[in-house]
Amino acid sequence: MTARGNLFIISAPSGAGKSSLLSAILKDKPADMQVSVSHTTRQPRNGENNGEHYHFVSVDEFKALIEQGAFFEWAEVFGNYYGTSRQVIEAKLAEGVDIFLDIDWQGAQQVKQMMPEAIGVFILPPSKAELERRLTGRGQDSAEVIAGRMAQATSEISHYNEYDFIIVNDDFEQAQVDLKAIIRSQRLTGASQIQAQNDMLKDLLAD
Repeated sequence: MTARGNLFIISAPSGAGKSSLLSAILKDKPADMQVSVSHTTRQPRNGENNGEHYHFVSVDEFKALIEQGAFFEWAEVFGNYYGTSRQVIEAKLAEGVDIFLDIDWQGAQQVKQMMPEAIGVFILPPSKAELERRLTGRGQDSAEVIAGRMAQATSEISHYNEYDFIIVNDDFEQAQVDLKAIIRSQRLTGASQIQAQNDMLKDLLAD
């Protein structure tokens, strides 16, 4: 029997390295792990494929899904809607796939209300100075935008105690080891192992 997959909520302030960590964990495209594919009403960008990067839907379709209670969490960002489909995630979890939700603390609260067993992981930078250095090093934002991101980071970090695990991304290789350890630990819980090793346990306990 295949054990049910785990739902991981991964949150972090911008620049903490959340996306890089997830990419490193999933670079070999393991069949039993994947990042959730969100629904959105924005138009696809060059190179984006429906069902791979996002599920692209119309505003009317999105609003209908909201009415149906189809989303774990959803939000409107700069005039476009984004949401995490409960049905899609439930189906993947039932197949034994671990799903990662790349969402902020507000989305995490919504998901936790609907699925309390979801595992929250918060990624922290080692210091404010390092966080600012990383944001500046991207070379993508103005000083004003970076200042705004730093202010927002303080607000986001204040919710660290709402998560089950905290990883300090100081050494990137160690942060990968830590995240992999969290994933592995959840697969070794009694409930998961009872599902996965059901036949073996019956054999071991047979007279």
